[in-house]
Amino acid sequence: MILASWDSYSDEHTDTDGWPYDDDSYGWRKVQRDAQTWRAFEPVRRSARYLLATARFQLQHIAAGDVEPRWPWQLSELATALDRLEALRTEWAKAREARRTSRPAHAEFIDALAERNAEAWSDLDTWAIHGRAILGLHAVALKAPAPGLAPSAGADLNRQPVTSRSAVRR
Repeated sequence: MILASWDSYSDEHTDTDGWPYDDDSYGWRKVQRDAQTWRAFEPVRRSARYLLATARFQLQHIAAGDVEPRWPWQLSELATALDRLEALRTEWAKAREARRTSRPAHAEFIDALAERNAEAWSDLDTWAIHGRAILGLHAVALKAPAPGLAPSAGADLNRQPVTSRSAVRR
């Protein structure tokens, strides 16, 4: 939604060559976009390493014919983007701590935050675009038969399992 909103704004407020009609307004809207995108990613960031590890595991265990050729590359791009986002987050935490003792002006703090968000934009955009690969891979993995549970050759797939009375709890 953030990207669609940005695309719409950008289309409306730039000329055919992509130059903004009003640099200040356009710049302020970019700052808003960057902040919104960072906030939207935060809940995903907390579990992103687990999501990537799960996706890599699933990729190794689904049939080769079910693998989209772009998935390994997309997972690699997501991991690289996450590394850069984590580095920015760490740098920002250190900078914030240093600012607590120096008490910068509010405008300086806002400018530094906007700069951090702008630096993160391309990596956040990578997650917005390629993060769907994790979902696609997971959907295929859910449909794949579990290892060792595939029916044996010649098994009657229409036959109902037989349950004995002793297996039924009363």
